[in-house]
Amino acid sequence: MDAQPRGAADSIDDVPPVIETAKRLAGPRATAQLRCLLRGYGRPRWGNLRRTTPFSSSFGFERGTPIDRHYLHRFLDAHRRAITGRVLEVQTDSYTKRFGHQVRRADTFDIVPDFAPTYLCDFAHCESLIHDASYDCVLLPNTLQHFRDLDRCLGQALRIVAAGGVILASTAGLLPLTGDTPDYWRLSPDGWRERLAQAWRGADVKVSGHGNCLAVVASQLGLAVEELTAAELDVHDARYPLLTTIVCRKPS
Repeated sequence: MDAQPRGAADSIDDVPPVIETAKRLAGPRATAQLRCLLRGYGRPRWGNLRRTTPFSSSFGFERGTPIDRHYLHRFLDAHRRAITGRVLEVQTDSYTKRFGHQVRRADTFDIVPDFAPTYLCDFAHCESLIHDASYDCVLLPNTLQHFRDLDRCLGQALRIVAAGGVILASTAGLLPLTGDTPDYWRLSPDGWRERLAQAWRGADVKVSGHGNCLAVVASQLGLAVEELTAAELDVHDARYPLLTTIVCRKPS
């Protein structure tokens, strides 16, 4: 079945030959411009946005704050109360320090030694290093898309969280690929809900998408948060999930 009902005007046979000839002579670009003009559709003013390379190849770090951080930082700020007690964070403890409260222990893990993690390991196989129910909170910002053995890593995350503890995670949606690190999983929020319902059975899991068309375009071009307004960034359009955030609370 067609996505939209077809009317009589959709048939090529009903288009007057003179119009077909005019369209052919004008070419597709001029025809599209004329169609927009006659129908009152807005036309883009590309300026220096008409480019095949972004303004920044490092997510806008050199320009300011990367676009996805607007949503990530707001998410972590909203869940400060969960970042407490014994906290494990991927790579560094920067977000633990920034958003945590009454943190008794702040540990880190990574598969490379660059940031001197507490646990130098492949997270998918960390049983011998990280004990069951060791942490009250596990922070996985912008991490899940990089886990090659995703299901095993998700299982490990739930294993090491204590009863009543929380996993706070975010994962990239319509963001540029990292480039220097493989990106394996770019799921929609619905895709993550489906995947996590299987991996974290019995847990209370909330998945949310964040972003809109403008935020996605700005991110793809390597622009920074400071180059947009909060009002522009805070518009939510479910069709454009720039970042997906995840809260998982383990049953008590």
